[in-house]
Amino acid sequence: MTADPADEIAAALAKLRGRRPRPPFAGGFGGPHAHEHRGHGPHPFHGGPPWADPGQGRFAGVARLRMLDALVSASGPLSVSGIADAVGVDQPRASRLVQQGVQMRLVEREPDPDDARRTRVRLTAEGERLVSSLRGRRRDAVRSALESFTDAERADFARLLAKFADAWPQD
Repeated sequence: MTADPADEIAAALAKLRGRRPRPPFAGGFGGPHAHEHRGHGPHPFHGGPPWADPGQGRFAGVARLRMLDALVSASGPLSVSGIADAVGVDQPRASRLVQQGVQMRLVEREPDPDDARRTRVRLTAEGERLVSSLRGRRRDAVRSALESFTDAERADFARLLAKFADAWPQD
């Protein structure tokens, strides 16, 4: 049985998303800054919208979702530096992402069996359920976008996008 082109396309898109290069200013510029713009109130990028705030009971935000995706795609638990590389953020940002995930019970830390000074991060059952739900939504969105394609076009697009994702530079 051949794979569903929608699943193949969703997987290729996820692979590309995981290979985004880290911006040269990661950790330097672009962080929150506490000032207001004259006549405009707080800067629109301060901390993101309320739905991106784990304190509001939702786990959203691109970097947080990419962290979960990286953890579910990994063959085992990841170190914080492994998460930083997979998500494309600096290590302090990755530590904050992990802490937010721990607070929301979506990830947990465990001792690294090879180095007692380090910890590894893995998804909890609740985190796995969330990722599964998000991947289902992604697959549904891909299927919706493919509705106007013929079966042959879907198969060709899936094959070409997977080939493109495989050839995308890793760094």
